[in-house]
Amino acid sequence: MSVPTTELTIERDALIPTWFHIGGRATRLATPESTGELIACLALDDEFKVLGEGANLLVDDAGVSNLVVSMQTDGFRQIEIDTVTGVVRAGAGASLPSLINRCVRAGLGGLEVLAGIPATVGGAAIMNAGGHFGAMSDVVLAVSALDRAGREHVYERSQIDFDYRQSRLNHLIVTQVIFGLTKADAGEVKESLNRCMDYKTKSQPLGEKSAGCVFKNPVLLESITGIAESGERVGAGMLIDRAGCKGMSIGGATVSDLHANFITTAPDARARQVIELITKVQTKVFETFGVWLERELVIWTDQSTDLAPGEYL
Repeated sequence: MSVPTTELTIERDALIPTWFHIGGRATRLATPESTGELIACLALDDEFKVLGEGANLLVDDAGVSNLVVSMQTDGFRQIEIDTVTGVVRAGAGASLPSLINRCVRAGLGGLEVLAGIPATVGGAAIMNAGGHFGAMSDVVLAVSALDRAGREHVYERSQIDFDYRQSRLNHLIVTQVIFGLTKADAGEVKESLNRCMDYKTKSQPLGEKSAGCVFKNPVLLESITGIAESGERVGAGMLIDRAGCKGMSIGGATVSDLHANFITTAPDARARQVIELITKVQTKVFETFGVWLERELVIWTDQSTDLAPGEYL
């Protein structure tokens, strides 16, 4: 890997901001402004962790020893909007809500269905963020990324294996996403945005400290009477609710009474309490319905840390 000369900034013992407002710190935090500086980060630690909005992330109390790389810098937040063709280019560190608002004002439709999802563009592409009204994969044309050897790639939509809440791009470092949007009346797109936000506001605890949905909605392997048939995807929140987990808490971590697929945190909460509550909910749902819920939430830990059973990324 050829490493260019760079003035890469490294912060020591740095806060890792997440929407839970809890968790440990990073031994080293880098804020690259260019692809060259990203390659310099790879030279320091080719297994570095990429930090976006921290909206779908929990960091263990012990923190992480890997280099953490924040993409929320000017070099990776550039946005280009072509109102004639509907092609939009956004850096991986750009705010998805900000991008949505700019596209709505420009009279471009397609992204507004993701309203209310707090994420960077890169993070939203990797997890194929979505909800009740649509998913990121519906409007992606291509993704630019670095591999862990520092090589640059461009993947067309047909080359990306998008599926429910995944893209299989996790092994890459996304640098830019290109979207294909539809020219529409700005007022109509704004109305669509408002409908999506109204749905979110009424059904999710947006005013609480949480990281969005904790679990993916599972596909049933066997029919469950009164819920759904085998092969159907059902709401994780509904299973958690019917298993009697709403309001369940450990320390300062609580299963939301508004939406059972959200865990909220009090100021005195610890990350370990959230992790323990996640395992408790998974166990209760499995005992009730025979369904093991898969996490949508990403959990960062230090490799030497002893955690509860489960696979943490």
